[in-house]
Amino acid sequence: MKKYLALVVFAVVATTMSTANANDAISAAVNSDLRDAKAKARDAFRHPVETLQFFGVEPNMTVVEVSPGGGWYSEILAPLLKDKGQLIAAHFDPESEVAYYQKALKKYQDKFFSDPDQYGNIRLSVFLPPNKLEIAPANSADRVLTFRNVHNWYFGSGQEGTEKAFASFYRALKPGGILGVVEHRLPESASSQAMEKSGYMKQSLVIEMAEKAGFKLVAKSEINANPKDTADHPKGVWTLPPSLRLGDQDRDKYLAIGESDRMTLKFIKPLEK
Repeated sequence: MKKYLALVVFAVVATTMSTANANDAISAAVNSDLRDAKAKARDAFRHPVETLQFFGVEPNMTVVEVSPGGGWYSEILAPLLKDKGQLIAAHFDPESEVAYYQKALKKYQDKFFSDPDQYGNIRLSVFLPPNKLEIAPANSADRVLTFRNVHNWYFGSGQEGTEKAFASFYRALKPGGILGVVEHRLPESASSQAMEKSGYMKQSLVIEMAEKAGFKLVAKSEINANPKDTADHPKGVWTLPPSLRLGDQDRDKYLAIGESDRMTLKFIKPLEK
């Protein structure tokens, strides 16, 4: 067992030491001409360079992006990982009869699979809690990342289904691997019922569900915090940009607030004993 631990520690250290210029590579991917002006306009609120650095992402890693949606972060991660690493997009089920799922998945595929020279060989897996959760082979991923998605799982499958999702992330990660979570943050003093429809989640509950799966919280960051956001808007988080669900009503007010206040949490899958 000691020999196994020594090998795991060596593998983790080797992964970290092998890419001395990881931060420069992240910056290059964020500033790439592959990203259009509309995507880059969100950088001021989403802080992709600082966020990926905080999660310790490196170009030679296997990274699973869970629920990538239209691919805002995939547009950064795919070029970053294309030469030495692997991006796995845990997207909607291609066999689903839900039209929205089919449309979103097709749009993602049309964008990222049409030009492998630019985006590399992205692999697709299926993630649809609470039943379809095999995002990657067990103990295979260096990083599992998800951005502004926990509320969707919570709304769709409840706390039990969301806990199963976190358990699947734990299975996919190597010992010593990192789970990175960015999520809209509901104040701890707010009613827990607000999590059901507002798009915001309490940070304490997200941590609780991750720890129940076996993760240990490594660090919290305020990289994506927004003190202007009171998290009590008429249309929930979608009142704010980029959605602006109220249209022209109080548009300037919500543009002045900016995107939501977000927790940024880093968890580790402990080395096996």
